Amino acid sequence: MSLTPKFYADRVCLNVLANSHDNAVDIYEAAEGHVLVGMLSKSYPDVPSAVEDMKACAEKINNALSIGLGAGDPKQSDMVTELAGILQPQHVNQVFTGVGKSRNALGQNDTVVNGLISPTGTVGMVKVSTGPKSSTMADAIVPVDTAIAMLQDMGCSSVKFFPMNGLESRDEYVEVANACARNQFWLEPTGGIDLANFEEILQIALDAGVEKVIPHVYSSIIDSSTGNTRPEDVKTLLEITKRITTN
Repeated sequence: MSLTPKFYADRVCLNVLANSHDNAVDIYEAAEGHVLVGMLSKSYPDVPSAVEDMKACAEKINNALSIGLGAGDPKQSDMVTELAGILQPQHVNQVFTGVGKSRNALGQNDTVVNGLISPTGTVGMVKVSTGPKSSTMADAIVPVDTAIAMLQDMGCSSVKFFPMNGLESRDEYVEVANACARNQFWLEPTGGIDLANFEEILQIALDAGVEKVIPHVYSSIIDSSTGNTRPEDVKTLLEITKRITTN
């Protein structure tokens, strides 16, 4: 199975959560394959149970598996690395300090590995102390271009900018997008993205010239009564993506 996500127009791939294997298949079909289906390491009691379930799911969606931390939980970093090495998925979510370990465990450069950096309230400056120990210390805040260079040093594929709270950090996000473009780095906007703000958030990244964008749309498209991501909402996201990516 492919280790490379299926980007629409070689530019955009959605990232959404699945509540079950059936939900994962429905999402994959709704997105016409232009999606990474998130399964959270935090949802499993141990590595063996996660491997068994995630592997079975990945086989049903052409390996479009995204191994997640769970709300960026740094305590899940090592488990994600172990799962990545075993499962060889298309996508891995990591805290800033976990990127190198995950890339090493994968043993290849095709799988997308992101690195989590956070808004600081200051345009052009980002927080990189998102790891298990560093997140408990005083914030390490660096210029976004430096953060990207450090991620590149570790074999990272993309910036995961989280938590964005939708467009609350718009000015900071614009500069992160510009920095990704000028450093030939991919971008994954995450946090508070919904059907209402998705278009603007994606458009900002495309206008900046970011090579590839992986927007994460989570709770806003989950049916609270079933826990499933709504396939019809995924279809809407794909329609928006097609419209603005090909313009």
